[in-house]
Formats: sequence, C-alpha cells, structure tokens
Amino acid sequence: MGAITFSIEKRLKGALGRAGILTTPHGVVRTPAFVPVGTLATVKSITPEEVKALGAQIVLANTYHLYLQPGEAIMAKAGGVGKFMHYSGPTMTDSGGFQVFSLGFARGHGITKVLKEEKAHVQRDEAASEHSKLVRVDEDGVTFLSHIDGSTHRFTPERSIEMQENIGADIIFAFDECTSPLLSREKMEASLARTHRWAQRSFDAHTRKDQALFGIVQGGRYPDLRKQSAEYIASIDFDGFGIGGSFDKEDMTTIVGLVNKILPEEKPRHMLGIGEIEDLFEGVEQGIDLFDCAHPTRIARNGTILTAHGKRDILKAEHREKFEPIEEGCGCYTCTNYTKAYLHHLFKAKELLGYRLATIHNLYFIVHLVDAMRAAIIDDSFFDFKKEFLAIYQAG
Repeated sequence: MGAITFSIEKRLKGALGRAGILTTPHGVVRTPAFVPVGTLATVKSITPEEVKALGAQIVLANTYHLYLQPGEAIMAKAGGVGKFMHYSGPTMTDSGGFQVFSLGFARGHGITKVLKEEKAHVQRDEAASEHSKLVRVDEDGVTFLSHIDGSTHRFTPERSIEMQENIGADIIFAFDECTSPLLSREKMEASLARTHRWAQRSFDAHTRKDQALFGIVQGGRYPDLRKQSAEYIASIDFDGFGIGGSFDKEDMTTIVGLVNKILPEEKPRHMLGIGEIEDLFEGVEQGIDLFDCAHPTRIARNGTILTAHGKRDILKAEHREKFEPIEEGCGCYTCTNYTKAYLHHLFKAKELLGYRLATIHNLYFIVHLVDAMRAAIIDDSFFDFKKEFLAIYQAG
C-alpha cells in the first residue's frame, strides 16, 4: 500500500468531475476539497484548531518559506510540519517552484497565474530580462535571492525533494518551473522541457514511502504544450498530479479539461493556486479534486468578505450600524457570534481580531462551498447548483 489511496465515489454525468475519497497517513479528505494555505506552517491570523473547526480537511505549507525560516531541519526534529504546528490532519507542501515565477517577473509586473486582459499589453519577452534580476534558472536548478535578507540560495529538484521529505507533509510536489503567462512560445517550450527533466529527477530522488509525490503539468496557455506535458507527466508513476503554471483567463477551463482527459483517472488531481469562486466551479466540473489558494485569507485581511451575494467591503460606512451577521444562515464562528457593525469597527480601528474573524468566515465560506459542490455531484444536482449559485453571486 502506498502513502495514499484514492477512490472515486461518484462521477459527474456529462463532465469530468467526480466525488472521491483520498486517504492519507493523517486522515481522510473527501474530494473535491479546498486546501487552505498555511505558508509558514500557519494559516495567517488563525490557529490550527480553528482551521479544523471551520471544516478544512487538509492544509498546504510552502517549502521555500519554511526552508528560509525556521529551516527544514527544525521541521524534521519536530517530527514533521503537522506536529510542529500542532495540526493533526493531512498536510501538503509545494515544491518551491512557484517562487521561480513569483520572485522574478511576476513581482515586477503584478502578474498572477491567470492572465487578465488588462495585463496583455506587457511585452511577452520582457520575462527573460526582468526575471533574471532576482532568479537565475539553469539546467540543474534555480539560484535566487532571499526575500528576507537578500542572501543567495540554490534549489535543485533533488534539494527540493530533500527539503520536503524533511518537512514531512503527507503529499509533496515535484520541482518545476512555473512560467509567466506572458512568456513567448519558444521560451515556454524550453521551460517545459526543463520541467519534464526535473520531474523525472524529482521522482528518482524521492525516498520516503510514507509521503505521496505529485507531478506537475505545465505548458502555459498553449493547449498542445499542455497536452504534451500531461502525457509526459502521466508516464511517470506519480501518486497524483498537480496542474500548475499560468493561463489566459478565457482558456483555463479548456486547458484543465484537456489535461484531465489525459491524466490517469484513478489518481487525484490538484490545481495549484486557484481560488476564485467561478474558477472553483469550472475546476470541479473539469475533474479537479483539490484546490489551494491564499486568495480568501489575503482578501480577508484587507476587509473583503465572501458571501453568496458576492464580495463585500466591510470597511464601507454602510456596515457601521448593521447589527446582523455577515451572512444570515452561515454557520461559521464569526457569523454565529458577531455582527457586521462589530467587524466594521474592528477594521476601522485596525484591531487584529478583525483579521481573525474575517479569515475564519472567508475560509468557512469557500471550504463549505466546495463541499457543497461535492454533495451536488453525489445527488446529481451539480449543474443546477452551479447555475443558481453563480447567478446570485455574480449579480451581487
């Protein structure tokens, strides 16, 4: 028996979606599921106990950040990231590959994984010169500067796997190069070939039998490169698969569907860094089992609250005298105990409790929304649920 098992409980009729059961050494995850991001072995502003209490089944930590602080040796001595952070459930770590993207070109241009129309004017081949200011990629690995003190560091596929084995999560990822959506096709092809070589090296370096290793499909916004990547990554006996990299917003659904038609159906699929509501529905429909994203917690700390009627800015004066929950019928700790007026006051006063209460609500909202998608697959109501929910959410 491997580190994980995955079984499909129900398939979505007319699409690639499915409800599954993922069993890990530290517990069961019923999929599709949303994975809160705990970058530094903490989901910002809330405790691991609160993460569990709001309904999350699994959390993801960041290899790059834990390597820099406090160091993966500390994780190993503590007995793994779960014990270190006092979280008893399943855990994941990313490979550090995303930092190849986020520390270079993306930071300079405000580019994210999903390219929106307003960024299309940026010259695609600017990526090479801008990216190299903070990150240098070669065949063997990546050299980069610490965002903490500017010191120089080196990641290779073998080093990434070693770090992740020390950190000790239940599910880890192969080391890859996540490229900008603005990269030219020629450079994307070269990057993809490198990512494939790194995938095999990651697989060969993996030694811990109590950890599952996921390979990552790249290829950017090019369907044929995505197909090529899915076929190659599927040929390696990974325990599951991540879909990474960047997309044009309008192409994302098509590309995810294309990839998931190629990946082995009996293994779990994780979509890296996607957390917008509409994208979650599309991902589930196209066969994604797990999603991670810092989006709901990041916007919570800015006072943006997720509701079934769209996003709400709790700092707006309209909430000042609303002595009612953020959302009627919401079962989260925040809505059960506090009012919009109180959250408005906390954010206006810059009180830290506001960040905590908003984070609890946003994570509860998105975790339970994906849980509801799972339930809708099981009872054959997914398409009606998607239509009705998005009609209200987008009108809000």
